[in-house]
Amino acid sequence: MSTQESASDFVGIDVSKAHLDIASRSTGKRWQVKNDSEGIAELVQQLRTLKPTLIVLEATGGLETAVTASLAAAGLQIAIINPRQARDFGKSLGRLAKTDKIDAEMLARFAEAIRPEPRSLPDEQTQELQAVLVRRRQLVEMLVAEKNRFPLAHSTMRPRIQEHIAWLEQELGDIDKDLHQRLQSSPLWREKEELLRSVKGIGPVTATTLLAELPELGQLNRKKIAALVGVAPFNCDSGKMHGRRAIWGGRACVRNALYMATLSATRCNEIIQPYYEHLIRGGKLKKVALVACMRKLLTILNAMAHSGTHWQPQLAMTKTVVGA
Repeated sequence: MSTQESASDFVGIDVSKAHLDIASRSTGKRWQVKNDSEGIAELVQQLRTLKPTLIVLEATGGLETAVTASLAAAGLQIAIINPRQARDFGKSLGRLAKTDKIDAEMLARFAEAIRPEPRSLPDEQTQELQAVLVRRRQLVEMLVAEKNRFPLAHSTMRPRIQEHIAWLEQELGDIDKDLHQRLQSSPLWREKEELLRSVKGIGPVTATTLLAELPELGQLNRKKIAALVGVAPFNCDSGKMHGRRAIWGGRACVRNALYMATLSATRCNEIIQPYYEHLIRGGKLKKVALVACMRKLLTILNAMAHSGTHWQPQLAMTKTVVGA
């Protein structure tokens, strides 16, 4: 082992609403700070002194936002991983017990063994756009739930539900106006949105989702971007058994938006529609064909974002892809 490797330190941070549990691999130290502004400031000072090679945290639905922003601002290398990765890694170590301290230590070991690639955090403007999109998804879910609840509700409750549905629809309209204004206020975002929406099937919500939730679009090759979104099929083979390939993981919010865009594209897009029909004629299940079209559409969008070229069916047919 080289001197540089022996001097490396890897830190795991387990995030909860009230506390942050921290573990360091090189020192073996375990400690806890409060998950508030004072505790985070204290942690930043401690880690600046420690100078870790990599800090790993789990995605916790937003509880990690404040600490990751502060650590990134301090110039520290951070990787935010999927909780499933952490659980599977813990199981591979035979760790069945679960406490915050154990989780922090396991994340530190994950950082040392796997060394996930650090990701730069989105700027404040992008974070705000992401927050608006999250709220929009919540409103849509509530609206669907209320509309499904309405026919089964007692007659005395229906006026209240109808009133709530009207409020949700009004709020959804206001959110869409807010999204439009945010995109129009940024020349860069406006240009990228126009590029994405030049593709038949890509609407305003899908374009905004890609801008906010998939900043890597146009920067990765077709295989990596497909795996990142979760539309890359993976083999399931063992010995003489050849299982059916299936998609797994990825960014669900991007994949959901891409799914709806692809449904539209199979009806109106001059490249995706004949490709979908070709797969169906070849005996593919509709769902399998649709996922294949999602990947093809994503590949085209990735190439367009890389080259800055608007939708041109002739170029799309040549399968121009990044890093192919």
